Amino acid sequence: PYAVYALAAAVQAFDDSGLDMEKEDAAKVGVIVGSGIGGLMTMQEQVIRLHEKGPSRVSPLFIPMTISNMAAGNIAIRLGAKGVCENIVTACATGTNCIGTAFRDIKHGYLDACIAGGAEASISEIGVAGFTNLTALSTTEDPKDACKPFDKDRNGFVMGDGSGILILEELEHAKARGAKIYGEVVGFGSSSDAYHITSPAPGGEGGARAMVSAIKDAGIKPEDIDYINAHGTSTHLNDSFETSAIKTALGDSAKTVMVSSTKGNTGHLLGAAGPVEAIACIKAIEDKFVPPTINYKVPDEECDLDIVPNEGRSKELKYTMSNSLGFGGHNSTVIIKKYED
Repeated sequence: PYAVYALAAAVQAFDDSGLDMEKEDAAKVGVIVGSGIGGLMTMQEQVIRLHEKGPSRVSPLFIPMTISNMAAGNIAIRLGAKGVCENIVTACATGTNCIGTAFRDIKHGYLDACIAGGAEASISEIGVAGFTNLTALSTTEDPKDACKPFDKDRNGFVMGDGSGILILEELEHAKARGAKIYGEVVGFGSSSDAYHITSPAPGGEGGARAMVSAIKDAGIKPEDIDYINAHGTSTHLNDSFETSAIKTALGDSAKTVMVSSTKGNTGHLLGAAGPVEAIACIKAIEDKFVPPTINYKVPDEECDLDIVPNEGRSKELKYTMSNSLGFGGHNSTVIIKKYED
């Protein structure tokens, strides 16, 4: 299913872009689409079949359906993209790392355009059991109270399945063919906590370094950031440490920047979270509307940012930032700017 989600989103994005592969140098059109886990549902089904019916009944497509590069591979086959074709796996930072790598490949002239993003389909018995026993999932049964980022009573995230895909294109190439330009990727930063397999580094120092790197890459100042779509998982450690990271990276500007987590709306899409949230940033710019952090009830003194609680805001935005922080200490940040010709 994760590969099906990726393919569906990629075809939609490609059609919307107006790219025509017959007019492109296919070797300069890439695919960088990752999955944090890959075919977990298929793995569960086939292991059960192995035990119940024997090895001869395991699907001959078990391996292609399970390995996490097949989203990128299937997209390239379907669309005829013959450039770089990669699957980056950095847990919940996967999709943002894919966008950032695509950005750099275009920036350095390796590609004219790139299909970039992530996909995930981990809602299965084994997936839910694993995250539950890791104490990462919310134990609240009320859907409107379960995923509540930055709320003092938060107790975990809600899983989500799906895919987010962006078409990144070199600016002059896009302008020459009259493409609709939704926004401009101007900065990317990535770092490692080098600390713990699940916990962020104390004070969110790794995430702060990714943000600082992205700001430097964009050639802007911290005060230029108008809105941050936070990783905001609704877990105690993530939300408090990400708050600290934002304060470290933005300094005094952290007091006024708008920050929200859209995971209360979408669930946590793991490897697909980053691109879905990058799209939220792009739509925030386009619609001049900052999405809220929903389900927020009890303020937390450790998460004392302007988290746009419960109701969105109409606001002109120029620079937006999207953060993704993954198990293993993977941090990535992308900065998206309003496109101005």
